[in-house]
Amino acid sequence: MSEASHRLPMTVPTIHHWTASDGIDLAWRELGEGAPVILLHGLFSDGNVNWFKFGHAARIAATGKRVIIPDLRAHGLSGKPHDPAHYPPGVLGRDLIEFVAHLGFTSYDLGGFSLGARTTVQGIGEGLTPRRAILGGMGYEGLTRWASHSGFFLDAIALFDTAKRGDPHWLAIQFMKTMKVDPIAATALLHSFEPAPDGWQAAFTMPTLIVCGADDHDNGSAPALAAALLDATYAEVPGTHMSSVTEAAFGDTIAAFLA
Repeated sequence: MSEASHRLPMTVPTIHHWTASDGIDLAWRELGEGAPVILLHGLFSDGNVNWFKFGHAARIAATGKRVIIPDLRAHGLSGKPHDPAHYPPGVLGRDLIEFVAHLGFTSYDLGGFSLGARTTVQGIGEGLTPRRAILGGMGYEGLTRWASHSGFFLDAIALFDTAKRGDPHWLAIQFMKTMKVDPIAATALLHSFEPAPDGWQAAFTMPTLIVCGADDHDNGSAPALAAALLDATYAEVPGTHMSSVTEAAFGDTIAAFLA
């Protein structure tokens, strides 16, 4: 099946902006009405590519949800400051906690894909209490051994203009170039990443969906992650880390869980 043939017709979201506590302008897209769902995108992607382009947001909104999808700091429509002062340790989790407060939500669902899943874990580990959680494209080791993963992308940025086809960093660099990633902002953001907070597993008292591609081992074992949580369900969809998020089954699985 071609990429185009399994997309739903594009539904245009509304775009909104808010200001983080350090003065950086951050953006979010929104679609639908009903109970709110906040969904976070992966590293070097944005909310449009991960959640709208292949119809996932539309599928979820169609079940009667208000789907809210921020662009993380240094990504997409959000600010990409170069000053390292704007990237303290754990800044994405801080932004997420502030964003929920900005929206004034006390009842909501929360999840993400890859980096978005890690940020969800950080937010919940530091006090957020969504009704349900979704961790996509994530395994247990991806939450406990982040340093080597981050190092790979720092190396890719260092090779941004010199890597040749066949280099193990080549595909990551091409994706970053397609997404118009700002290398300086991206480097500062990568240095802000921390392991999951102490006690993060105990904080996951809510029903949680672990959804991952059958051939996605980039972040370790998704079944092991599901087994480590109190009330988690593992769902397998087709694809690798890069392709699973383009599959209709990815959005359908999340929509069914939230419905």
